[in-house]
Amino acid sequence: MRKPFFRQVAWCLVFAMFIVAIAPRVEAGIAPSEVFNPSLERVQALDKIQKTIEAKLVRERLEKLGYTTAEVQARLERLSDQQLHELALNLDSLKVAGSDGLGIIVALLVIAILVVILLQVTGHKVIVK
Repeated sequence: MRKPFFRQVAWCLVFAMFIVAIAPRVEAGIAPSEVFNPSLERVQALDKIQKTIEAKLVRERLEKLGYTTAEVQARLERLSDQQLHELALNLDSLKVAGSDGLGIIVALLVIAILVVILLQVTGHKVIVK
């Protein structure tokens, strides 16, 4: 009497596994609540770029290159939405005044430490006369 019961349970499990296996996989996500508004995105990108241009170092550099504020504004207005978006995204990675030299100093210190360690390991001595 036990074997028929186990056989029925086994067939039910096989059928359930078959149904679970053929069910399509569904991935769900949260839908954004905001509607895409290209004009709003353009305004936000222009604001970010405008704040950067108003910085003293950037303004001085543009003046040295011969650009007036009106020319810069006219140029920004001619950019497409895609170009403005890319510029606003890449704006944070730009260095306005170049490197501050800290990276060079750290690299030189690391090289000096490596040379000292190499001399200690090999047993050489440096004598300065």
